[in-house]
Amino acid sequence: MADFTTAARPYAKAVFEIAQQGGKFEDWSNRLAVLGAIVDHPDMQERLDAPNLTQADTAKMVETVASDVVNDNDSRNFIRLLAENNRMKLLGDISGIYEELRATAEGEIEANVVSAFELTDEQRDKMAAALSKKLDRKVRIVSTVDSDLIGGAIIRAGDLVIDGSVKGRLEKMTTAVGT
Repeated sequence: MADFTTAARPYAKAVFEIAQQGGKFEDWSNRLAVLGAIVDHPDMQERLDAPNLTQADTAKMVETVASDVVNDNDSRNFIRLLAENNRMKLLGDISGIYEELRATAEGEIEANVVSAFELTDEQRDKMAAALSKKLDRKVRIVSTVDSDLIGGAIIRAGDLVIDGSVKGRLEKMTTAVGT
């Protein structure tokens, strides 16, 4: 994963600069999300792995399938660059890094919340407000459920990690008692 992130970062930064210059953050977010989904689809993966597929064929295939979002020179050039460098499969990673760069530029941070139970809208709002105050940034909550936590939640926002799960507390107690 780290190798993919390292390889994807320069492409994400380049797209971010293009989006920033053109004021098209949302357009590129949508474009990268669609492209990432297309390239990650098993049927497309199989086609991209075809041994006789040239770089030009790869670019053309992705451009054709994604014609709704690959509709300008910047998009086509980006797809061709990825194809020439055999980096098409990095689109998901590129999209993720781009979103981080965009959020930072817009003064926003994504907080990943893993909770034992589905969060209510009220809980999300309170959590976002508390984190916004602590981090001095707008916070967007992305939540997932993991019943193994028993209760509580684990919050990750940038470098901040808060483990308020029952499972985490039990593990800390076990470690403290065991030493």
